[in-house]
Amino acid sequence: MTPGFLIGLDYGTQSARGVLVDAESGAVVASHTHAYRHGTLSAALPDGTPLAPGWALQCATDYTEAAEAILGRLGRGRQVHGIGLGFTASSPLPARADGTPLSTLHPGAPHAYVKLWKHQAAQPWAERINARGGEFLRPVGGKLSAEWLIAKAAQMADESPALWQQAERFIEGGDWLVRQFTGEEARSLGFAAYKAQYLPGRGYPQGLVEGLEERLGPPLPIGSRAGRLNADWRARTGIEGEAAVAVAVIDSHVVMPAAGATSAGTLVGALGTSAAFMLLDDVERPLPSGIEGVARDGVLPGFWCYEAGQAGFGDMLEWQLRGLLQHTDLDRGFAHFNAQAAELRPGQNHLLALDWWNGCRVPLGDASLSGLLVGMNLQTTAVDVYRALLEALCFGTRRIVDCFTAGGAPVERILLTSGLSRNNPLLMQLMADVLGRRLQVPLIDHATAVGAAIHGAVAAGVVRDFAEGAQRYGAKSFVDYRPDPEAHAVYEGLYRQYVGLADNAGLRRAMHALDSFVPNPSSFESPPK
Repeated sequence: MTPGFLIGLDYGTQSARGVLVDAESGAVVASHTHAYRHGTLSAALPDGTPLAPGWALQCATDYTEAAEAILGRLGRGRQVHGIGLGFTASSPLPARADGTPLSTLHPGAPHAYVKLWKHQAAQPWAERINARGGEFLRPVGGKLSAEWLIAKAAQMADESPALWQQAERFIEGGDWLVRQFTGEEARSLGFAAYKAQYLPGRGYPQGLVEGLEERLGPPLPIGSRAGRLNADWRARTGIEGEAAVAVAVIDSHVVMPAAGATSAGTLVGALGTSAAFMLLDDVERPLPSGIEGVARDGVLPGFWCYEAGQAGFGDMLEWQLRGLLQHTDLDRGFAHFNAQAAELRPGQNHLLALDWWNGCRVPLGDASLSGLLVGMNLQTTAVDVYRALLEALCFGTRRIVDCFTAGGAPVERILLTSGLSRNNPLLMQLMADVLGRRLQVPLIDHATAVGAAIHGAVAAGVVRDFAEGAQRYGAKSFVDYRPDPEAHAVYEGLYRQYVGLADNAGLRRAMHALDSFVPNPSSFESPPK
């Protein structure tokens, strides 16, 4: 092999990270993180235009600014064989045919911006599409999510039809960034199948949003080469060599080969701001009830992969420390609360929580649901609440595993990845206790970005396939967590109470009713010029 490097990019909710991997040794030589200049826009646009409740937008130019900083830092003057990219999804944006984001042309128009995955304002459009029904809903359990592309497109087309007419493309942020790198549009099958309900041989759903299909595009299989880094980006970053760019991948999916997940029966949980769970299977089965979706070849070639998730995960814990308790030093705060929470026995805090701070994905698929704490009294402490939130996250994961197994999908091995899995051993032990199963945490830094680098290696032909890529560049060792039998017995009872609360229709109606009391400005959209 010619000496050189691979670059993996991991685009998350608040920042992007990149790693430089030695293509021969597999060592991570360097890494760099770049926070988005404008972060998440949930209250107002950069020019001060206010946003209605439930909006979550981003600036596409923040993505290219981060890419230039990361690629320049890692790749300048180096021979780069391949570049891979994982991107949080679904985060689509309207653009002109040449890739120009409409937000650069209409900076005061909310619908011109990237709609981040957690843009809950599209929920009514998702519900209308679900009520209409159709065969395209079968692989997603009959429910389209507000987090996905079609509901967001429907909202834009209804609320800003003039702007929709100007949008010649409606494209995932990851696919859009690959287009910037190569100058060629190369859509990803992963985004298309899981976030836009694309079915091979049938295409995208018809008749849901006027003109949507012409604003999308035919997808390429995972591991495909989208093109080479173009002259403009070589000049901006100083990258040399082949620099083959792989088609983009959903950020939670891209971690699979880095975590060592290349066989059927392996469940991988990517625990970040939210949590995504992917279960590989080599047999086509009916979609288990409550699970979000399934597609073939959308995560790893040759496998069916079921997708499920929790809409709030790490951000629930951050909410308590930063939002509720006003902690500014999060590392110190988490260390304190984890140490104190570890002293509590299961059930000692007299609390039970529903992990719906950002809606419920599994099994209800309802972004408008909200969190709940039950059992508080005058003796309840902040540490008690923190422990309850940790346990709620584990109960939510248990519900996902139970949905898989009840539907006949085999769960033989559980791998949990991300900074949370590495940095919070208390959470991982609670997870094992609640699940009643052994789980493993891969010992690999920057797993998502390394997974993206493996995609770059496959696209560049540095490795034959993802199995070889996982063996060469993925995790080599794992930390085992095994359940404590006594703790598991207590959590079995608490979990039954959790399921009872989650299945209470009256409680969910009360959560929905709260939305009717939230002021909703009549219009936040500036007409395009």
